[in-house]
Amino acid sequence: MVNDLDGETELLCAAEPLARIELLGVSAWTVTRHAEARRLLVDPRLVKDLDAWSLWQSGEVTREWPLIGMIDAGRSMFTVDGEEHRRLRAKTSQALTPRRLEAIRPDIEKYTRELLDVLAEQGRDGVVDLKSVFAQPLPMRVVGQLMGVDEAQHPMLMKQYKAFFSMLTPQDERLALIDELDVFYSELVREKAARPSDDLTSALILADEGGEPLTEEEVVGNLKAMVAAGHETTIGLILNAVRALLAHPDQLKKVLEGEVSWETVIEETLRWDTPTTHLLMRFATEDIQVGEQTIAKGEGVVISYRVIGRDTDQHGEDADAFDVTRPTPIRHMTFGHGPHICPGAALSRVEAGIALPALFGRFPDLELAIPDGEIRKLPVMTQNDMEAFPVLLHG
Repeated sequence: MVNDLDGETELLCAAEPLARIELLGVSAWTVTRHAEARRLLVDPRLVKDLDAWSLWQSGEVTREWPLIGMIDAGRSMFTVDGEEHRRLRAKTSQALTPRRLEAIRPDIEKYTRELLDVLAEQGRDGVVDLKSVFAQPLPMRVVGQLMGVDEAQHPMLMKQYKAFFSMLTPQDERLALIDELDVFYSELVREKAARPSDDLTSALILADEGGEPLTEEEVVGNLKAMVAAGHETTIGLILNAVRALLAHPDQLKKVLEGEVSWETVIEETLRWDTPTTHLLMRFATEDIQVGEQTIAKGEGVVISYRVIGRDTDQHGEDADAFDVTRPTPIRHMTFGHGPHICPGAALSRVEAGIALPALFGRFPDLELAIPDGEIRKLPVMTQNDMEAFPVLLHG
């Protein structure tokens, strides 16, 4: 399976703001422009409820569809709307507080130093994979600590999520691993309910504001989605930023000399090379007019964040270029907009804001070990993920 992300992005950038696409044999709409996406993401007529999808109601889409796990992920704040969504999100907000994020900062710095030591050791004699040694284990350690997941379980979780997202995984295997993850998280929740500690899982269980306490199913659903989003997004953000800077040495020089902030690097990376390519899916509860197109009641809608980040109406005629010296503020929607905006956005920014300057501070002469054009993408529909990122450290 060839993943031509650049070619796909070019085609969708040239398409209408609302374009017809096919997702593994299933027809849907995709939103390709910033303004239209901003409006639709707050439109109450577009919902997360799978039962509103006409193809699901008719049986044309079943659990055998390879992407169903991206939509039917159990009951959580990611799959409900309205008052129920506000209730579930309020519980998470109670648990994922700024205080908790600030408290984990020293641990992120510690994990970063430890992994850079491992990177230096493995890259001492030549090529080393920045993804598997640094960019992938760092966010898993962070989200694992936040959730109270034993570090010994991290390799298993990374393997499971990789198989879940891959389009090469047979659907029967994907469904089986979804069940395995349900069992894993259910056992974790029961353990934390019996012996609470200072972690996000315990905080979700004990959250006492915003309506009824979360059920076990709701805590499990939130944890599954937050671990997936929490580590996958940050892997992409770190690697995409490194790749962009190495491809633009003049801009990297300005960053290393302090002319441009790492915060600007992060925001331009999030705009230009989004960690999430397409977000599946919302469903129309009535006909919705978008320009000259109509989303019919019951149809599915995908938000194509990578294409939206290249929207010239929002970001200027040079939207297709990576430029940390842009004269205008970088206003993107990579973490979403409206009620379902990503709750882990702040954590991802904190991790990248620690990891990137530490990496280049330790290895300022870092370079790709292969031509940029030879970097291969993983066969994933929703994530902008690389197979590997081989580098030479020179330090």
